[in-house]
Amino acid sequence: MFGLFKKTYELLAPVTGKVVDLSLVPDQVFAQKMAGDGVAVESTGDTIVAPADGVLTLIFKTNHAFAMTLDNGAEILVHIGIDTVELQGEGFERLADEGAKVKAGDPIIKVNRDFITSKGFSLITPVLITNIDIVKDINYKTGFNAEAGKEVVVEYKTK
Repeated sequence: MFGLFKKTYELLAPVTGKVVDLSLVPDQVFAQKMAGDGVAVESTGDTIVAPADGVLTLIFKTNHAFAMTLDNGAEILVHIGIDTVELQGEGFERLADEGAKVKAGDPIIKVNRDFITSKGFSLITPVLITNIDIVKDINYKTGFNAEAGKEVVVEYKTK
């Protein structure tokens, strides 16, 4: 009964593209939710943005992924593409600094789509809550084309 007044939080699309269920990601770690729960975006954009307000706790040295911690305790991972770590950072440009406090929609990474796809890599981008144990309810918004930093792709409540 008291849970009725719990706040609903949102994650915005981290990149422009079609929002899909995690089960469609061609990597079992993501598809089977081993790394966390959320959605993926079949990206058409080239700028990856913060999906919520928070602190950039980690930007991988290869710039293919970043992690954030939100004020509500949620830990978020945005992973740009599948197996893109193999590019050793080539095709990725860091636009923000690790440790920075960012707002939803702030640019974090810019990708060279043509270069990355020419190397045979998918740019499907999972956006995940990695500490899913703090989440009580989660709702996915999939099957539509979202604009980076503008449209909600996940709604959730914490315990």
